[in-house]
Amino acid sequence: MIVQFNFYSDIRFVSDRITELSKPGNPLVFFTVAADGEVIGKITMELFRHVVPKTVENFRALCTGEKGFGYRNSVFHKIIPDLMCQGGDITNQDGTGGKSIYGDNFADENFEVKHTGEGILSMVSCGRDTYNSQFLITMKKSEHLDFKHVVFGFVKNGMDVVRQMGELGSKSGRPSKMITVIDCGQL
Repeated sequence: MIVQFNFYSDIRFVSDRITELSKPGNPLVFFTVAADGEVIGKITMELFRHVVPKTVENFRALCTGEKGFGYRNSVFHKIIPDLMCQGGDITNQDGTGGKSIYGDNFADENFEVKHTGEGILSMVSCGRDTYNSQFLITMKKSEHLDFKHVVFGFVKNGMDVVRQMGELGSKSGRPSKMITVIDCGQL
């Protein structure tokens, strides 16, 4: 299978700092996303292994499902238009659960990278050292998330899909359609 990336189609939306972190050896993962069962597209993400290796390994392994569980068939349970899309609750599907490859939770690695624009991948935290499988994708610069949520990658291609997902969100965060990761893995 030949996979082509239109790197420059989405990279312009993230800051120079993020593009500086893009490295040839970084893992690339993908989600194929559906709304009420209808495919809306594919999101390709680059993960910053050299910045937060433990966080990246957790997300990568959850994308591949190699530990026997992962993101396949999970939902984006919280979508706030023009702010963020949150998913990854692989245990309860509603934002109250999650599971990491290291057990229930794992510790913050660092807050070196900031939420400088749209397309930033960040772990969801409920307090210090509470990371599991939940993550979010920003839809704009989100400085209020800095020093609370660890940034571990960015959307390399498919930001148009993230924007379509955003249009299905609400101020309360409840999506108008069920947004599901129907396929995922590593490229």
